[in-house]
Amino acid sequence: MVKNYWDSEKAAQVSKGVEELVYRSNLIGSDRPVCNWGGGNTSMKTTEKDFRGRDIEVMWVKGSGSDLATMKAHNFTGLNLEDIRPLFEREEMTDEDMVAYLTHCMIDSKHPRASIETLLHAFLPFKHVDHTHPDAIISLCCADNGKQLAEEIFGNRFVWVPYVRPGFTLSKMIAEGVRNNPNAELVLMEKHGLVTWGETSEESYAKTIEIINEAEQYFNDRVNEETAFGGQKYQSLSDLEAASILAKVMPIIRGAVSEEKKMLLTFDRGEDVLQFVNSYAAPELSQIGAACPDHLVHTKMVPLYINWDPQTKDVESLIASVKEGIEGFKEGYKAYFERNKNEGDKMFEPAPRVILIPGVGMVNSGKDVNNSRVSGALYHRAIAVMKGSTTLGNFVSLSENESYNVEYWPLELYKLTLAPAEAEFTRKVAFITGGAGGIGSATARRIVSEGAHVVLADLNLEGAEKVAAEINEQYGPNRALAVKMDVTSEEQVQAAFDQTALTFGGVDIIVNNAGLATSSPFDETSLKEWNLNMNVLGTGYFLVAREAFKQMKQQGIGGNMVFIGSKNSVYAGKNAAAYSSVKAMETHLARCIAAEGGEFGIRVNSVLPDAVLQGSAIWGSNWREERAAAYGIDPDQLEEHYRKRTTLLVNIYPSDIAESIAFFASSKSEKTTGCMLTVDGGVPAAFTR
Repeated sequence: MVKNYWDSEKAAQVSKGVEELVYRSNLIGSDRPVCNWGGGNTSMKTTEKDFRGRDIEVMWVKGSGSDLATMKAHNFTGLNLEDIRPLFEREEMTDEDMVAYLTHCMIDSKHPRASIETLLHAFLPFKHVDHTHPDAIISLCCADNGKQLAEEIFGNRFVWVPYVRPGFTLSKMIAEGVRNNPNAELVLMEKHGLVTWGETSEESYAKTIEIINEAEQYFNDRVNEETAFGGQKYQSLSDLEAASILAKVMPIIRGAVSEEKKMLLTFDRGEDVLQFVNSYAAPELSQIGAACPDHLVHTKMVPLYINWDPQTKDVESLIASVKEGIEGFKEGYKAYFERNKNEGDKMFEPAPRVILIPGVGMVNSGKDVNNSRVSGALYHRAIAVMKGSTTLGNFVSLSENESYNVEYWPLELYKLTLAPAEAEFTRKVAFITGGAGGIGSATARRIVSEGAHVVLADLNLEGAEKVAAEINEQYGPNRALAVKMDVTSEEQVQAAFDQTALTFGGVDIIVNNAGLATSSPFDETSLKEWNLNMNVLGTGYFLVAREAFKQMKQQGIGGNMVFIGSKNSVYAGKNAAAYSSVKAMETHLARCIAAEGGEFGIRVNSVLPDAVLQGSAIWGSNWREERAAAYGIDPDQLEEHYRKRTTLLVNIYPSDIAESIAFFASSKSEKTTGCMLTVDGGVPAAFTR
């Protein structure tokens, strides 16, 4: 049952007018069994002053492209009702004419474009109107006997409207139905949702919750969990088993669904998801169609169901089924597009957005983690709807052609145009070792600013978590992940890449940056010191690059590695034989990988910094004193010493290195591999030759 979250004390503190509507809308939108992500719309009618100071009746309605859960006052559009009401007398009106007309009704041209369903609100004579997509109501509206069930639940208090795509015709049908039924308290839109109303904001919200719970109670009294979806055919794998399998399978999926554009993946093992994917009915039921028009843009008409027996735990057969299934889905989608396309239509990427795997759960794709989770959240709603519809009848969906027309509907596609243009690193996942340090954190911030998702791997987990939290606070949730990792531990490196696959689906960029430094005269260099440098800067870089190489090959969509070498990669630093030797090895390892990686689209380049003191854990260690001693100066003179030995007379900062890393990781250097770029202010002794 859904809850009534109205808080009279909080509501009393809200200013009258649009802020009332914001409060109610946020309550409705944040409860997903009540309203889909990005779906639904709300309105209120008020009296406002126009630009000449005259009192006019204004309707505030949700602006297109907003989500009720998070929208604020500036996301609503104000329209002059006196200009809208005459439209009710028309017999018909195209979508294009409606949108153009409503533009002239706006009281402020800076307001967002009004919701597709604006006329639905305008034609109803109530002060407050809510249109939602509750699971229980959509279950009724998607059942083949839904109208009969509604009569049992609501008697004569409802208006049933056959499926019509949102717009002028649907709005007029709803208004006429309400006018012709003096007992009407709600409207049920076939395959679409619920409309309720009230004279106050609280009354409208309370009516929405009340109506939903009447329907939900009806289904709850009749559902049998043991026989839901035809009963359970498979048993779920344990979380540990599923995670182990998904870590191997998700990079395969990511590569297969990224043929047109790279996608990020998330997975979901909710109880409802597992009940559905493990059921006898899922293979057939999942292919009937979308539960609601609002789902189509994010989930496509149907998901991909993988035929696999989880009890075998055969990962290789699952991988084969996934590859075959995705390829078949893409071919089917292309055929669906060809059968239904209209002049001028351009096909979206044909890969599935929702993949159902028995025993394991659901994998979702999107251009970023949040969009991937939206497709998952909407499929949760679809599962709930199918469960309700099949409890007392059969689940029915839109026809294929109508599904296509919704998916490629210009008014729906307009919402997508509101999104900003994709930046350089959008759809990319970067794995950065030493992510808590100066260069690592600066690089993370630099590429996240252009759309990347990042994994910050560091022995200093607390530091990495702090950087990740700051990034997520600035750029939005789920952009950065911190993991504890010792680069010298094969098990920890493998576990970190498994976690990356489970969190984002795979990896596109690695920045091999974790480091340390020691300084000793050669004859005083101990084996322990030598091995420490070799283990961290040699073996560590090898292990990270090798695991990344494996994952990139599995994906089959290329990749990018940037090694952070040093001036000492090409210059024999005084009293630093161990450090200089392994730094030279790093850059040669990078070239070796570049030679092998080209055929797989994997590029490998190196950045050679010098004396990046700012924010560096290395320079906060004994290395500062050791290097100062090597040059016969005091430690506090070191920065000036380094500046003066450069031909450009500059110091080098983490942001300078981050910029070079971003260049190598970007499309600007897409034809460059096996290269070394020196960023040291110009130290002649380190000029490459």
